[in-house]
Amino acid sequence: MTRIYFNDVVTRDGFQIEPNFIPTDDKVKLINELSQCGFAKIEVTSFTSPKAIPMLRDAEEVMGRIKRVSGVEYTVLVPNLRGAERALESKADEFNLVMSTSETHNLANLRMGREKSFAGLAEVVKYVDGRTPINVSLSTAFGCPMEGDVPQNVVESFVQRFVDLGVRGVTICDTTGMAHPAQVATMANDLQHKFSDLQLTFHFHNTRGMGLANLLAAVQSGITRFDGSLGGLGGCPYAPGASGNISSEDAIHMLDAMGYDTGMNIPKLLQLAKELPMIVGHEVPGQVAKAGSTFTLHPEPDYVDELRRAQ
Repeated sequence: MTRIYFNDVVTRDGFQIEPNFIPTDDKVKLINELSQCGFAKIEVTSFTSPKAIPMLRDAEEVMGRIKRVSGVEYTVLVPNLRGAERALESKADEFNLVMSTSETHNLANLRMGREKSFAGLAEVVKYVDGRTPINVSLSTAFGCPMEGDVPQNVVESFVQRFVDLGVRGVTICDTTGMAHPAQVATMANDLQHKFSDLQLTFHFHNTRGMGLANLLAAVQSGITRFDGSLGGLGGCPYAPGASGNISSEDAIHMLDAMGYDTGMNIPKLLQLAKELPMIVGHEVPGQVAKAGSTFTLHPEPDYVDELRRAQ
C-alpha cells in the first residue's frame, strides 16, 4: 500500500482558538511527544502578532525549547514580513502562508481582499528567497460559508500563481467543512495532473461529519499528504457549529486498518489523544481514543463462558 504522510496542527490551529491559554510547558511537552509518533510535520505555532492571537504569544519560547527529531519538519504559520523575520530567527523548517480563495472569507478573516493578501505573501516569498521551504494554505477551497461555491478554476489559478513564485507546496483547505467526496476526488485528480511536481497537502474539517469520507476520497485519488489535529481540535470562527479539524488519530487509525502505511506509532498517538482533554480542560471530538482501537479486544462477560459450556 502507498505511504501516507500526516502533519499535526493541534498546537497551532487547535490551540489558537482555545478559550484559555495553554501553558508553554504543556505545549513543549506535547510537541516533544508528538515528535515521537511518526508525523512528517508538526505545525508548532504562529508568528502572528500576539495581540491578534494571544494564545500563541509564546511562539519564540516554544520554538526555542522543543526537542527536534530528525525526519520531522517543524513548520510555523507566517502572516507577513514581520512574521517571516521572527520565523527565520526561530529556525523553523517550513513557513506556512495562508490566504482564502473566497474574497468574502479573506475580508472577514484577514481584513483585506485576496489581491492584497497575494501581494503581501509574494513579498514574504521574495524576502525568504529560498532560505526556508514555503507552503501556502489556500482556505475555503471547497466552499465559503458566506459566498457558497468557490469555482475550482479560481482555486487552481491561485495554485498556479504561487507555483510561479517558487513555493514548495500548497495545502488545499476545506476550512469550514463544506466539501463532499466527489468534489474532493475531482479537485485531487485535476491538481495532481496539472501540478505533478508540487507537494500537495489536503486539509479537512469535520464540520458536517464528512471529514474522514473526504480524506478517503483524496487518498483513493492519489493524495499522500494530509493535515490533522490531535483530538480533532480547531475550527473556523466563520463556520457556526464547526467541530474542528479531522482528528489525526481517527484518520490514521482508519487508514492503518485499511492496510495503508502511515508510519505512525498508533498506540502512543492514542495515549496522547487520551491525555489531551486534561491539557485543554474539556472533552475533544476525536472518537478512537475514547472507544479504543478496533484491534483492542475486551474480555468476555463471565456468563458467556458458562453459556458456551452449556451448549
